[in-house]
Amino acid sequence: MSEINQLPIYAWLPTTMKEAKKRGWDELDVIIVTGDAYVDHPAFGNAVIGRILESYGLKVAIISQPNWRDDLRDFKKFGKPRLFFGVTSGNMDSMVNKYTAGKRLRSSDAYTPGGDVNLRPDYATTVYTRILKELFPDSPVVIGGIEASLRRVTHYDFWQDKLLPNILTQSGADLLIYGMGEQPLRELTQQLMSGKSINDLRSIPQTAYLSDQKEKLSEEKNWKNFELTSHEVCLKDKKAYAKNFRYIEFESNKQFAKRLLQKIGDQVLVINPPFQTMTEKEIDASFDLPFTRLPHPKYKDRGAISAFEMIKFSINTHRGCFGGCSFCTISAHQGKMIASRSKDSVKRELDQITKMPDFKGTITDIGGPSANMYQMKGIDQNICDKCAAPSCVFPKICRNLETDPSKMIDLYKMVREHQDVKHAYVSSGLRYDLMFNPKSKHPEKDVKYVEDLISYHVSGRLKVAPEHTEEHVLKFMRKPSFQYFKKFKEKFEEVSRKKGLRQEIIPYFISSHPGCTPEDMAKLAIETKKLGYKLEQVQDFTPTPMTLATEIYYSGFHPYTLNKVETAISLDDKTMQRNFFFWYKPENKNLLRNTLAKWKKFDLSKELFG
Repeated sequence: MSEINQLPIYAWLPTTMKEAKKRGWDELDVIIVTGDAYVDHPAFGNAVIGRILESYGLKVAIISQPNWRDDLRDFKKFGKPRLFFGVTSGNMDSMVNKYTAGKRLRSSDAYTPGGDVNLRPDYATTVYTRILKELFPDSPVVIGGIEASLRRVTHYDFWQDKLLPNILTQSGADLLIYGMGEQPLRELTQQLMSGKSINDLRSIPQTAYLSDQKEKLSEEKNWKNFELTSHEVCLKDKKAYAKNFRYIEFESNKQFAKRLLQKIGDQVLVINPPFQTMTEKEIDASFDLPFTRLPHPKYKDRGAISAFEMIKFSINTHRGCFGGCSFCTISAHQGKMIASRSKDSVKRELDQITKMPDFKGTITDIGGPSANMYQMKGIDQNICDKCAAPSCVFPKICRNLETDPSKMIDLYKMVREHQDVKHAYVSSGLRYDLMFNPKSKHPEKDVKYVEDLISYHVSGRLKVAPEHTEEHVLKFMRKPSFQYFKKFKEKFEEVSRKKGLRQEIIPYFISSHPGCTPEDMAKLAIETKKLGYKLEQVQDFTPTPMTLATEIYYSGFHPYTLNKVETAISLDDKTMQRNFFFWYKPENKNLLRNTLAKWKKFDLSKELFG
């Protein structure tokens, strides 16, 4: 971190009152409390929010990873802000960040210096907010980030194995911003600066709040209302709870959504519809803020922040994902529509990166949630405006989706041909069904994209995520047929061979996903064995709030059909499924042979073990 020493301390937002006073501040307008270390980089939400607030001339400070177990001095050090406290658990849900699929404590925290796992509480957003409300009862608290966003309604919590109420009820916060927060934050800030109180802000899109059931809802936006099943009914009726999700997902994927209401006790949760997808100008504005792109200097002797090291020399080109995978939270948080940066904005960031003192010529990633969705959108936006489908590519690629990869081809070329760049890799996830769309209107460009990707942008090992091999499991996952993976693998090996490149594909797979049986896992083992794989990158399905797969896992019903779905719940069942990933290990062979014999699946045993 030698480059940190070249910048003055006031290049970062203040983290102590001493730093604030160096700026000549005696009082703060907004104080951000976060469960992550403070890294002043556009990939870290607390930095983006802080820099946006700063752009309005506000005095902003950050309390990162405060100690919640002592006398709470960290929470008190700046006193009471003039406008509000902003609270986030960080870039991840705190429970996903801290615990494995087996509910064991993770060995390190990627967003903490040195990987220390003891610097953030469970349910960090709720813990921080309750403390602030106790210390400063009159100060508004606005919560946001992925933990708040995906816990905004009644939700299943895997770690407590029960339904929890919305996070506003749990935390006592005044307002919740869900999704990518720039647009609602800007409107919130402008209205508070104009003199309005937090309780007046009932019509900001992409926010949620609690109201007395007798209180009349704002009608100035002419929003239509949809009432979800109440929290109390959800607690008693799993099928009603599952059905709720269908409407939540519908409205989350609409461009012009309804306002959602859910009763809880004598209150009602009000979720205002989201903003429209960010324009190119809006998303450029976020990435063009004056970031140092570095961790705060206070961490220089406390060890590396691995999440920062991973993205230090990477470029995020867009947000959003129209894949709609059943187990993924990206579209629920970032949105289904793609918000892409301009080529000029990417070029400005690239120039910044190449000037960093320890840059050695390698861009580690040019990507986004799904790397090859940059600049993709509907051909006719009017059709998109009426669509509520959770995916634009499942069960088949939408005819209205423009999948022309030309702008990605140009962007990749610009990055790799920069005078200071030696290598430029694509490490984010890829949708290979987009590359091999049988109904593509531009097959030659698709071929060009695939060949450029494989020829220039693979670091030696390209990670892709087929997730499973069996068609009916892939349908539960909303993932494309495994045949697309095979086609991509063939092309990858063909191009690599022609170019004389020694590189390989590393596939990701999931076990114990709803709808997946042990027999399906045996078939996965056989199929991947035929392709020459001894799997490394695998994981058990982890239920996370606000995903289709989680609702099936908890309720036992598919929210769209209300049919029962078989799911591995017990540790024994999950272990059995996971063991098939590692069929080649000596300690597993006899166990799996005996299991298949018990099921009378001798044909599968023969294919797997000979």
